[in-house]
Amino acid sequence: MTVDEIYISIGKRIQSIRIEKGLTQQEVADLCEFEKASMSRIEAGRTNLTLKNLYKISRALGVKMREIVSVDDDEKEFY
Repeated sequence: MTVDEIYISIGKRIQSIRIEKGLTQQEVADLCEFEKASMSRIEAGRTNLTLKNLYKISRALGVKMREIVSVDDDEKEFY
């Protein structure tokens, strides 16, 4: 898995959790004090997500950071 694929995987996970929680991108962006465009880039995997912003997103979604960045067993090279 490449670094870009990791960004995409994390972005999809954020999007999935957000949808499960019934939140819009705008609502999560507001809770994180981001622009909606930034939230869109994060979910699309087009940006390097900082730990600070990952923390903000996890708080806004009500999940632990590890739930967002969990890696499948077949991708052990990233542990």
